[in-house]
Amino acid sequence: MELIASFSVDHTAIVPGIFISRQDQVGNDVITTYDIRLTRPNREPAVDVAAMHTLEHIIATYLRNDPDWKDQIIYWGPMGCLTGCYLILKGGRSPREIYELILKAFQSVQDAEEVPGATAKNCGHYLMHNLGMAKWYAARFADYLASNSDNPAIFEYPKTDRLVTDDGQQFFDS
Repeated sequence: MELIASFSVDHTAIVPGIFISRQDQVGNDVITTYDIRLTRPNREPAVDVAAMHTLEHIIATYLRNDPDWKDQIIYWGPMGCLTGCYLILKGGRSPREIYELILKAFQSVQDAEEVPGATAKNCGHYLMHNLGMAKWYAARFADYLASNSDNPAIFEYPKTDRLVTDDGQQFFDS
């Protein structure tokens, strides 16, 4: 099987930031998947599960209510490894072009007094939330983005180079 794009990223070198994971042409539209990386994979602990769930609810609500962006939002949700989230948007904007949106979304978590949609009717695991920890992670990431806005490393994926044989086989580190 062909290696998918997100597995070709050098996870030993990635830093928190905003990255393009992939871009797809769907009919006449470009659909862009962004990797919003909150922690350094394999070097920092993953985001607490309940806090990540809370971040998902608050930021999804923020994004889908932003008057300038709500029609562009397709999806917001956590990565399985809990080191970040995926944002899927209509259009082909660069990470720098969505920087302000992401910064404001994470800053908005500080204003939350409750978790939107955290009821048994609205959520599949409504008791698994941690607003205090979500605020901590959001503030940490927003401060990091603000202090690194001129650092190109927070916008450019480090790629893993793969040795490819003459017949096209790829070798991977074990």
